Amino acid sequence: MKTSFGYSDAMSKAKVWEAYAKHYGGEEIMEEGFNINTGYVYIALDNGITIASCFGQEVEFIVFNYETGQEDFFYSVEELNEYIK
Repeated sequence: MKTSFGYSDAMSKAKVWEAYAKHYGGEEIMEEGFNINTGYVYIALDNGITIASCFGQEVEFIVFNYETGQEDFFYSVEELNEYIK
């Protein structure tokens, strides 16, 4: 089990928290974590949106699509908001 972050993991965590503060600061956090299988650092929100980043890359907004049984990935809040409408 991984117990410490590397540089890119720490950068991902910073980006995820920045996106949370900028776009969803009032939303309840259901879970915060690190997936050792995918390398994703994430914050799962009670509203169904997960903010994630891996290897220090830009954040992704992930929503589970109950119609398809798949996760839908969005690379901007604007793109996500269009999907949610």
